[in-house]
Amino acid sequence: MGKIVVTEFITLDGIVEDPGGAEAGAPADWTTFDRGAEGDQLKLAELNAADAQLLGRVTYDGFAAAWPAIEDQAGFAARMNQMPKYVVSKTLHDPTWNNTTVLSGDPVTEITALKDKTARDILVAGSSQLVHLLASNDLVDQYNLMIFPVLLGSGRKLFPDAKLEAPARFTATTVKQVRDVLWVVLERDRQPDREPVHA
Repeated sequence: MGKIVVTEFITLDGIVEDPGGAEAGAPADWTTFDRGAEGDQLKLAELNAADAQLLGRVTYDGFAAAWPAIEDQAGFAARMNQMPKYVVSKTLHDPTWNNTTVLSGDPVTEITALKDKTARDILVAGSSQLVHLLASNDLVDQYNLMIFPVLLGSGRKLFPDAKLEAPARFTATTVKQVRDVLWVVLERDRQPDREPVHA
């Protein structure tokens, strides 16, 4: 079974909106911090560990407009363009980006089926509304967060107020400073509830 991995650039106050500052009315470009070669390698390794990408419509449109024209020596763009991509949308009927499948039915049902037929990671980048849906249905298996040392005060957040049937517990498996940013990997703990520990 595949694992849904949400990967986000995120501020100290939890905002994930438009890191590059390209959307009208979005916060200014807030990722102008140095993550160095190691940060680039972490993002490439994350991409190479995935069998597919799962995207919301807005993020998909942005990626589809940009990535086909990009080339790089590391092979990041080639991998982005070649790998299977699934976009959750009821209005997209003729996707132009290579190797795209539109999920137009019930998203929870279709994404669950996608997990069942995928062997490795399913990478979800950006796509904040989709991530909210995944989180509210306990479908996120891992968060890869690149935390930027900036406060914005307003914007779309990764974790908005949401009503969960039960707390979703995660374990931090990696916490690493990468030049100016912090790389944090949180894996979903699906073990049965533990007995409380008393001092």
